[in-house]
Amino acid sequence: MTARHVPLRLGMVGGGAGAMIGNVHRIAARMDGHFQLVAGALSATPSRAMASAAQAGIAEDRSYDDYEVMATAEAARPDGIEAVAICTPNHLHYPVARAFLRQGIPVICDKPMTATLDEARELAALVEATGTLFVLTHNYSAYPQIRLAREMVARGDLGRIRLVQVEYAQDWLTEPSESKQAEWRVDPARAGAGGAIGDIGTHAFQLARFVSGLRPDRIAADLSSFVPGRRLDDNAHVLMRYADGARGMLWCSQVAPGTENGLRLRIYGDKAGLEWAHEVPETLWFTPFGAPRQKLRRAGPGTTDAVARGSRVPPGHPEGYLEGFGNIYAEAAEAIRARQEGTPPPTDLALPGIVDGLEGLCFIDACIRSQAADGAWVDLMPGPTA
Repeated sequence: MTARHVPLRLGMVGGGAGAMIGNVHRIAARMDGHFQLVAGALSATPSRAMASAAQAGIAEDRSYDDYEVMATAEAARPDGIEAVAICTPNHLHYPVARAFLRQGIPVICDKPMTATLDEARELAALVEATGTLFVLTHNYSAYPQIRLAREMVARGDLGRIRLVQVEYAQDWLTEPSESKQAEWRVDPARAGAGGAIGDIGTHAFQLARFVSGLRPDRIAADLSSFVPGRRLDDNAHVLMRYADGARGMLWCSQVAPGTENGLRLRIYGDKAGLEWAHEVPETLWFTPFGAPRQKLRRAGPGTTDAVARGSRVPPGHPEGYLEGFGNIYAEAAEAIRARQEGTPPPTDLALPGIVDGLEGLCFIDACIRSQAADGAWVDLMPGPTA
């Protein structure tokens, strides 16, 4: 008999009315029935917080305009939240996560993990000290074909990895913008030191790291701010060197007209190559050296259970961005329930977490240091190993 799961009680900080990413998190959280949103501090403005809570179906007595008050109050309730989603601008990720981790409440946080490397290190230490689950929503790593690519690399289908190429190009910041989504992303006080490298470069970096299994030792970065007056980078070219001799390149841009969400990954070994593009996420191209190119489709022949678990509909029915977030939330629910029951979580979970977050901030920090040295090669500071 299948065990009956009551939805986990979820809280949310940020992501109020008009915030795109907040709605994405809400959809993903309820996609598989694992979570129910019951509390939130959706805005620091009381009237907006209450209006946003009402729109999201949150009761008045569970709507807060202060996340510290929310963390304390929810931890004290017998029916308090069992996890919190953080959907704020970057500068609030650390203090909000800290408030809930100190109360023993698992955190599901949007990326990048924090605004600074020092904050990332402090948060990593807090997660270790409290033993509380921390999940980072690098949703692209939860696409079925990305999981398949990771498996193929790990079992040696490509041979020894030589080249890692990843790019993430957008065009929505080609001109100055005062939209709600844009204005905080170009403000160092709220976005942190990285512009494009923090917003989408960390996604590209984590994706390449996740699939290849390789972490660069040294990087050389050329950061640009093409829009006059913009204080953060809107384009970056980053060269990467790996300890085993592999080489890589990362390009991210938010000023590339004609691109909308152009995330693309290519990995080449001494036996074969893999290619994946976000515009056609259900297809993974695999080409053994000297052999015809193979089109691997989602849920196609040879798909493992670990990969298939990320699919909800038959092949040919498109799945993508929201489902990737949904997979993160579904796996987070499995991990939370396992901890509540005192049992080990499933071994095939591939949740991004504190290590991914810290490495992302190490990447941003190295890019900034390299740019300050006119693109010189710099060491990527080591992060934790587990």
